[in-house]
Amino acid sequence: MVNFVPTKMFLTKGVGHHKEYLQSFEMALRNADIAEYNLVTVSSIFPPNCKRISKEEGKKFLSPGQVVFTVLARQATNEPNRLICASIGLAQPGDANQHGYLSEHHPCGETAEKAGDYAEDLAATMLATTLGLEFDSNAAWDEREQVYKASGKIIKTTNITQSAEGHKDGLWTTVLAAAVLIFE
Repeated sequence: MVNFVPTKMFLTKGVGHHKEYLQSFEMALRNADIAEYNLVTVSSIFPPNCKRISKEEGKKFLSPGQVVFTVLARQATNEPNRLICASIGLAQPGDANQHGYLSEHHPCGETAEKAGDYAEDLAATMLATTLGLEFDSNAAWDEREQVYKASGKIIKTTNITQSAEGHKDGLWTTVLAAAVLIFE
């Protein structure tokens, strides 16, 4: 049996503008430096023993045309000045032998900071519930984040977020954020 568990992962983001919707997505992929791969979107598990690396390091393991698995968030608009975001949240467990979570969030009208915090909170909450951590789901993210990290069971949370306003001339604007999974 072939083992398809990624051992490395990097985060990236991008924005693109074009008169055609598909080409604005292509421009966002180029801006994120992942346009040369055949992307397959997958659900949101951060694999056990997976190491987060830089995009530059990660690209050394990839070849143009390669099928690459990603957790992808994207949003697009052709409405001038419309605020759009795409965010990936990451929650890594304290025990590297356990899986963590990635989350996708792609809102309209939210600031990058709010979207990033939401995506990070979502990933951390999914991991916390898996680990059996007790917390007040109505508490603010900052409060829950402290509970999660103080437990020692969630070691790190982060997010990568791309935001943009719709192009003033009505061109398509696409934003994306991605977690790129790498197999060795």
